[in-house]
Amino acid sequence: GDDNSGRKVITFSCCRMPPSHQLNHTRLLEYLKYTLDQYVENDYTVVYFHYGLKSLNKPSLKWLQTAYKEFDRKYDSKIFVLLCMIFKSLLTISFSFPRYKKNLKALYVVHPTNFIKILWNIFKPLISHKFGKKITYLNYLSDLREHLKYDQLNIPQEVIRHDENLRGKQKGKLPPVVKVPPPRPPLPTQQFGVSLQYIKDKNKGELIPPVMKETVSYLKRKGLQVEGLFRRSASIQTIKDVQKLYNQGKSVNFDDYHDIHIPAVILKTFLRELPQPLLTFECYDHILGITSVESSLRVTRCKQIIQGLPEHNYVVLKYLICFLHMVSQESIYNRMTASSLACVFGLNLIWPSNGTASLSALVPLNLFTELLIDFYMNIFNSRTVPGE
Repeated sequence: GDDNSGRKVITFSCCRMPPSHQLNHTRLLEYLKYTLDQYVENDYTVVYFHYGLKSLNKPSLKWLQTAYKEFDRKYDSKIFVLLCMIFKSLLTISFSFPRYKKNLKALYVVHPTNFIKILWNIFKPLISHKFGKKITYLNYLSDLREHLKYDQLNIPQEVIRHDENLRGKQKGKLPPVVKVPPPRPPLPTQQFGVSLQYIKDKNKGELIPPVMKETVSYLKRKGLQVEGLFRRSASIQTIKDVQKLYNQGKSVNFDDYHDIHIPAVILKTFLRELPQPLLTFECYDHILGITSVESSLRVTRCKQIIQGLPEHNYVVLKYLICFLHMVSQESIYNRMTASSLACVFGLNLIWPSNGTASLSALVPLNLFTELLIDFYMNIFNSRTVPGE
């Protein structure tokens, strides 16, 4: 899933770790590297569920040392260092390594023990202030809601039951159910969290939503050659403020913010908050099948899937992909190839109706998006829509 700034979220659940003598730690290391490889070039968030880590399933010192050498080459060593400390309090490894460029923006430790907190406080002076600010302890699962899209997380039942037990012990009983007021109807000028049809109806039949048109136009003028465009996050509060301005129908001047990544994040946020993905729920299973299609026929298959979209979705998607194709053409400057853009936009364009996409779904979803960007002219050249 994503956090509230649009960054990808990686979760690690200790209760899923089998006993050490049953685990092939070499394969575990390869799996961790494979997972992180898909995200570490972009800003990302880690959620660590500590419950379930016991002496029986803690990795050995030898494995941790081997893993550090592997992670140290590419990933943020501080992430691994912290996990080492949590796993076995291996303080001899902990804070003696050089600093590396980091794309980790937040690390949430859920259900931490008092021992972890004490250790962290002891060694906190040895850690850079900048990295220390990224770590947040969360005593209850509900605390995650203010930081990321909680419903998208795949949380083990063991962790959920542990959370309920903690709450029961705190007050002697489970907390009362809080009544949630009914949602307010959207404003006539609402841009985020409403359907494309709603925006069209409130904007004199315009097919391209105003927020999309303005962000794309601004980025075309000033962002095409910015290195890492769409990879970087922005201030959460600033993003909320800009969303509020758009929802209230007020003008937004991105020059006032002096940060080219703000309109980029706003564009991703708009897509991610659509009630139904731009590529629609109906296309999800068809897109997953792209990897089973022969390589030479994949572009044709992409075209077939896109032709089945509703007209409005097709027009908006064409407008977006045309822009992303332009971005990819400047990759010698911005380092954002079609593949890089696909990793960023894949899950913002399509997701399943029953939660978040599984890890195995990322490959076909990103491949499909990459093909759309790379072969934009071929895929979108045969269908015209009135008013486009």
